[in-house]
Amino acid sequence: MRGILVDWLVEVSDEYKLLSDTLYLTVSYIDKFLSVNVIPRQRLQLLGVSSMLIAAKYEEIKPPHVKDFSYITANTFTNKDVVKMEASVLQSLKFEMDSPTYKTFLQ
Repeated sequence: MRGILVDWLVEVSDEYKLLSDTLYLTVSYIDKFLSVNVIPRQRLQLLGVSSMLIAAKYEEIKPPHVKDFSYITANTFTNKDVVKMEASVLQSLKFEMDSPTYKTFLQ
């Protein structure tokens, strides 16, 4: 399921023309979150968009809005759901936003 989520996030990244650093940071946040938390399969997409929102706020000059990430899930999740999951991810990461990603080692 993680692979399917990452494939979908690549498409989302292309849709919003996000930097590749944002995508790599998103996947890093997802992996760190899943290493300490168990979530139902139905909420993986929510985890993905919330992680991408955090990464976009960190990397992008003009990140997409919460409503954009809610919309991209076909409105399966509300803005409130995205923000609540964002807070959960940030707490799991202990607000440590910068870390080496796969791209760091590829360079």
